[in-house]
Amino acid sequence: MTHYKNILVKRDQLLGPNLPTFYDQPVHLVKGKDVWVWDIDGKKYLDCYNNVPHVGHCHPKVVEAIYKQSSTLNTHTRYIHEGILTYIEKLTQTFNFDLTTAIMTCTGSEANDIALRIAQTITNAKGIISTNHTYHGNTALVSQLSDTNPSSSFSLNSFKRVFAPDSYRLNGSKNLEEYSRNFAQDIEQKINEFKKENIGFAGIILCPFFANEGFPNLPNGWLEPAQKIIKKHGGIIIADEVQPGFGRLGSSMWSHDIIGIQPDIVTIGKPMANGHPVGALITNYNFMSEFRKKYRYFNTFGGNPVSCAASLSVLEIIKEENLLSNAEKVGDYAQKKLKELAKKYEFIGDVRGSGLFFGIELVSDKNAKTPASELTSKIVNQMKDEGILLSKLGINYNTLKIRPPMTFTKANVDYLIEKLDKVLDKTQLND
Repeated sequence: MTHYKNILVKRDQLLGPNLPTFYDQPVHLVKGKDVWVWDIDGKKYLDCYNNVPHVGHCHPKVVEAIYKQSSTLNTHTRYIHEGILTYIEKLTQTFNFDLTTAIMTCTGSEANDIALRIAQTITNAKGIISTNHTYHGNTALVSQLSDTNPSSSFSLNSFKRVFAPDSYRLNGSKNLEEYSRNFAQDIEQKINEFKKENIGFAGIILCPFFANEGFPNLPNGWLEPAQKIIKKHGGIIIADEVQPGFGRLGSSMWSHDIIGIQPDIVTIGKPMANGHPVGALITNYNFMSEFRKKYRYFNTFGGNPVSCAASLSVLEIIKEENLLSNAEKVGDYAQKKLKELAKKYEFIGDVRGSGLFFGIELVSDKNAKTPASELTSKIVNQMKDEGILLSKLGINYNTLKIRPPMTFTKANVDYLIEKLDKVLDKTQLND
């Protein structure tokens, strides 16, 4: 305990106050391998949360790619190197639409910042729509996109938000079909407001899986009415695939294919190089040309040879180890096990997810669907004590967020469920 206090004091002194940590008692990690991590005391944890080590912590092929390239050459894109071309060519082949050119960055935040600028450049308008409980990064521009993660320094009138989708409560709609139409109408209302204010409508940015919103269960085609309205008004669709992309959802490489929308711009980040800091924006050649004519954009570290080598190795591993298929099979198994737990515990209100992104929403009253936010926090911390790392999210922060590396197995699921059952049973007895 003294060790933790000392290091937290030092963090505060060197990094500044209020720097967030996971859990009431932070975890000091020193080692990782595949789906496991170890703390400084040697305690082993099953990592059910971190999507950055997408193909498993310290995957030997990624480590080798980084080592080999960094021991040969690392520079920026004002010098020609083939690594970035090889990677972008392989990456763009995974898309089903006219997404053929890319800008490499270091973070998803940077990619989203550029995406907004491209949308505004192409449309010659400023207005951007997002959902009110989203998260797209930390730059001054993208921090404006959410009501729950706002920038306190300034506010721009060129950003408007619609209510985040909630498939569990439907926000007053009778069914998902009506809810889909209402969501689209909310978007059109915001578009008309932009036009009346002489701001104009540039586009919409969203995570097609609505990950931070609590990953609602929405069928293919649910966003079709919204897409029609956006295109009717000449808007650009930006799909933020940072969390659900690269096969995370199992049945497809990208979540926009699963929900059935056709984005003009896709942004990616966190998992694309298994921990190496890489992000990217992908769009069509015409959009990219227009942007580059008007902006002299350059990123010193974006697209460097080492980052590209790491990123390429991840794409190869996903294919070689059949990780999309694994995500689908293991994810289906996990949801089946969670639904069995839901029959046992009254405070499990909903089970949902896709592939290796799944979880349960906890409620204090199942009929009223009352969010049990404090209970959720308690369970997250108790699971950590049991050697399971997971987190919470959602509009009311009452949904357990389970998003392990893509190498997660059914045996890992069984271990997770065993520990979760133990914690939930203990919680039920205490209540």
